[in-house]
Amino acid sequence: MLFSPTGLSECLREWEDLEKDYQQIQDTHRLYKQKLEEVTKLQDRCSGAITRQRKKLKELTVSLEECKENQQSSKFSPEEVDSITDIKDSIKDRSDAFSEMEAFLPKKNGLYLTLVLGNVNVTLLNKQSKFAYKDEYEKFKLILTVILFVFSFSCRFVFSYRALDALFNFLLVWYYCTLTIRESILISNGSRIKGWWVFHHYVSTFLSGVMLTWPEGALYQMFRNQFLTYCLYQIGFVQFLQYYYQSGCLYRLRALGERHNMDLTVEGFQSWMWRGLTFLLPFLFFGHFWQLYNSITLFKMFQLPECKEWQVVMCGCSYMVLFMGNFFTTLRVVYQKYMNNQDKSKSL
Repeated sequence: MLFSPTGLSECLREWEDLEKDYQQIQDTHRLYKQKLEEVTKLQDRCSGAITRQRKKLKELTVSLEECKENQQSSKFSPEEVDSITDIKDSIKDRSDAFSEMEAFLPKKNGLYLTLVLGNVNVTLLNKQSKFAYKDEYEKFKLILTVILFVFSFSCRFVFSYRALDALFNFLLVWYYCTLTIRESILISNGSRIKGWWVFHHYVSTFLSGVMLTWPEGALYQMFRNQFLTYCLYQIGFVQFLQYYYQSGCLYRLRALGERHNMDLTVEGFQSWMWRGLTFLLPFLFFGHFWQLYNSITLFKMFQLPECKEWQVVMCGCSYMVLFMGNFFTTLRVVYQKYMNNQDKSKSL
């Protein structure tokens, strides 16, 4: 094949331009790796400094407590008492500041993330990435809530196949497993999910897995409609209601500077949801007592002579744990918020 001189010269010029660009890319990448090494060293230095400060502050707190205990024998001047109080307040403020710093530093994964992901660093190092991941988590919950609602409605009123029920339960297992992983990553990045609301999804994962393995039979059919109707109410209606209500509350409180930007919508009732309490609480408590009803139903089924499946009693125990955890945690949060409001009104 013959090449025209004009075409060949253009190709040579194009190659020269590409060579220059390639050299720039190499230089930029070399600089990037250098900066990355510097950032890694700074991260290690900052993490080490925070660890040392925490240790020394802990020792100082113990020393201050000893001073307080010895206050009876050795009288302190008012200035010394004020100094001790100021130091204690500063230690508390510094601890909060360290927590904010650590949200942007790599940290070791917890046991669950270590088992699932290994020692992969899951810390997102800038606010934009953190917010993007948090928003994607919220969208994931909303989309899966809609899908699960449609799926449970189809199984309850349209189709009656064990294979479709198994697919629905498999989707529940995958959904709750994914939530536990994503929430663990969010906790590593500063989200303040804790207590029962973390454990709740582990129990739900176990319950969905047991339902998935429950074989077809008379007892399964006896509980099937009650289970699917519960899913329609709890996973579809209440969870959808919670998402929109809580996201609205969080948006307002963040705008007022009263909530952390990495706070999430979670299942159950939180103290920051006090506004509009009478609207949401009845739906939550109805769902809690439905879990108790499911548990009692399953325990009665377990006492039947024809009951041979271990899944019956395991599901019953799981629903009982969910009821007790949800009900008493919600009561505790409501009581604490009520007492805080009473104290505020008295101080006014």
